Amino acid sequence: MSAPERIPPRGVSSFGLSTELLTHGELTVRGRIREASNAVLLCDLSYEGESAACVYKPVAGERPLWDFPDGTLAEREVAAYEVSEATGWGLVPPTVLREGPYGTGMCQLWIDAPEEPGPELLALVDAEEPGEGWKAVAFAEVGEGRQALLVHADDERLRRLAVLDAVINNADRKGGHLLAAPEGRLYGIDHGVTFNTENKLRTLLWGWAGEPLPSWALTVLTGLASSLAPDGPLSARLAELLTPAEVDATRARVWALLRSGVHPVPEGEWPAIPWPPI
Repeated sequence: MSAPERIPPRGVSSFGLSTELLTHGELTVRGRIREASNAVLLCDLSYEGESAACVYKPVAGERPLWDFPDGTLAEREVAAYEVSEATGWGLVPPTVLREGPYGTGMCQLWIDAPEEPGPELLALVDAEEPGEGWKAVAFAEVGEGRQALLVHADDERLRRLAVLDAVINNADRKGGHLLAAPEGRLYGIDHGVTFNTENKLRTLLWGWAGEPLPSWALTVLTGLASSLAPDGPLSARLAELLTPAEVDATRARVWALLRSGVHPVPEGEWPAIPWPPI
């Protein structure tokens, strides 16, 4: 797998969907997703004969976070999509920043669930070690003083997400933020708490912690390092969404991964697993 020479142009996404639809399409609100902690609206989009469903998260509906004082969650969601596109992996649904019925917000393509469920990605097992094809994360309390081992699949799709999360410093990679899609695709969503200058990596994908990064990951990280150079296209795009310090920190994380050549390990200064985990 080779690294992309450049990030895709603004009018095209790795999904083969014109981002013009997301950017300029008429937004019609269908309802609110109430499980979310911030305002999340399910909408219909239509533009020049194209139509799709999307998620619209207005900035006005965000709850301020003390440890993310700069910028907005919506801008961070778009920045995560831009980094995902730069990897060539297409791990984040097409996402843009635009005006909507309730002001500026993030607009992201809705991902339909597959008709047939795919293989299980997360599990709790009554064992001391993970079985074949699984990676151990941590022991979890399951009630009445019992513990179970939390595991995730030894799946290349999850491993790509683990690498992406290390780059964007994702503070909230939980099970509910993994979306299975038709044709075996897997996507990550909800990237509002990312790109902090301090290490805040919290994830359920610790199964590869300390293991050597695969060659395909190193190739992609090398491409990211080039695109994140001060005069690189990804740096320019992230500068529209993040603070200069956050862009510098992203660049530094990529170089740190290349120098170490291994998946990061929990540092102990920040809870390593998000709560709730699912």
